[in-house]
Amino acid sequence: MDAATRPTSGWGTVADTFADRDPGRPVAKASLLDAVTDLRAAVAETRFPLPLDGVARARRQRAELLDQLDDHLLPRLRELSAPGLVVVAGSTGAGKSTLVNSLVREEVSQAGVLRPTTRRPMLVHHPADAELLAGHPLLAHMDAVARDAVPRGVALVDAPDLDSLLEENRETARRLLDAADLWLFCTTAARYGDALPWQVLDLAAERGAAMAMVLNRVPRDAVIAVRSDLLARLGEHGLSTVPLFLVPDVGPHEGLLPESSIAPVRRWLTVLAGADRAQGVIARTQRGALAALRPRVDGLADAVQAQVDAREALEAEVGVLLAGPAERAAAEVAQGAVARGPVRGAWAAHAGRGGALGTAWTSRRAGEARASALRAVGEEVLGAARVALAAARRAGETAVAAGVGDRLAAVELPDLAPGVAEPDADAQAWLDGAASRLRGADHRGVARLLRQAGETGAAVVLAAAALGLGASRVLLERAIGGEAARALADATAADLSERMRAEVLAAGARVRAGLDQPDLAPDAASRLRLRRAVLKEWT
Repeated sequence: MDAATRPTSGWGTVADTFADRDPGRPVAKASLLDAVTDLRAAVAETRFPLPLDGVARARRQRAELLDQLDDHLLPRLRELSAPGLVVVAGSTGAGKSTLVNSLVREEVSQAGVLRPTTRRPMLVHHPADAELLAGHPLLAHMDAVARDAVPRGVALVDAPDLDSLLEENRETARRLLDAADLWLFCTTAARYGDALPWQVLDLAAERGAAMAMVLNRVPRDAVIAVRSDLLARLGEHGLSTVPLFLVPDVGPHEGLLPESSIAPVRRWLTVLAGADRAQGVIARTQRGALAALRPRVDGLADAVQAQVDAREALEAEVGVLLAGPAERAAAEVAQGAVARGPVRGAWAAHAGRGGALGTAWTSRRAGEARASALRAVGEEVLGAARVALAAARRAGETAVAAGVGDRLAAVELPDLAPGVAEPDADAQAWLDGAASRLRGADHRGVARLLRQAGETGAAVVLAAAALGLGASRVLLERAIGGEAARALADATAADLSERMRAEVLAAGARVRAGLDQPDLAPDAASRLRLRRAVLKEWT
């Protein structure tokens, strides 16, 4: 997914928001806007590729942080004069839509018993504020109407139920609260003691958001008692300064509430919409939102650091997992296991009485038959080396899959580690290496062997001896002497052992290559913390 793409469905980006705005309108200081924009880019680029405990929560926190940046902070910083968004939120049946309709004195938002149903939020604003709201990213996902009854400078948003049975509604309500300049929380006299109202109010306080509370359907004979109890609860939560409005219960009814019931809320909104008050509320919530970014970014950075630490632990664990198989693969050469079967059979087929490999090597008449026999043996030697190398690679992959495969399931590993050849090519390179050693040996016996068997044939004799084929080693020692034969055979065997070890360890190289990504780099968390630190002067 591209870094600028929204991580949750249905909500657009703000990359071009207000690109064509009037240059005369007030915007935030360029340094602050740049800092928030840079933070947004860093958060968008953050990924959590390793399936650690808590990674789902980290991804959700990342998505929520992007929501707040895209839906609230960046639009507000780009258009400081836009009306304050007053999000009317609450639980099912709290009377949110009825309150909005009553304030506007018109049925602009659906209210009724069929909720919760999937529906678009409703935004109601003064007609003169339409241009200032144009281009706001939230408008693409809600219905908007202009009404003179809404004080200029504020816009009311009727949000879906916070406790809706539909996840889509709950997610939309959460995002709208993140985008709000002021939270107007609605509940009822029967439900204000539930956990949800206080969770929402505590969250608003934690984020430094401006807020108010509307208590609907308060029995007239219990107004004093309910008010006292609710004020006491607000004080216990450190919210004693939160404006509180009690709407008396008017009994079963449809349509708008009496003007007298909602008049205090209307007067408060009118006062709030004044230029100084509105900008003060907006600035307070903006400061709170900026301050709330720091712990949220720190939380993301901690989750990223956990990924980095896990990557280092994974690489170390893979090294331990592969150490045993690598040594066992290399030991197969010294134990003669690679030469068993076809290699021994091919040599035996040509080394019996009268066989080309058993004839005196000084005989020129035997040269052509000897070359043919050595080619046949050479094919088996190459095949055995190829099989051994391929088995070593499988051993490495199996060890990794069995040990840490579940943690690598989401990581794209390359097919081969850089510089590691396929077993076919690697086996041929090993045989070519044997020929190169013979060419480089300053020994009369080696020169004689090269004349008698040719370079390819001599290399086959040396390779077979290195694999532990006794008959070939005896022949090699007779041809060039015991000490020189042992030195060449040991070097050739060590070469194959090292290639087999490398095949096993290639699985580790694949893991390291797959984990070599910016999200798991040692400084990945530092990049986020640096962006957060830049915001300190504004909080």
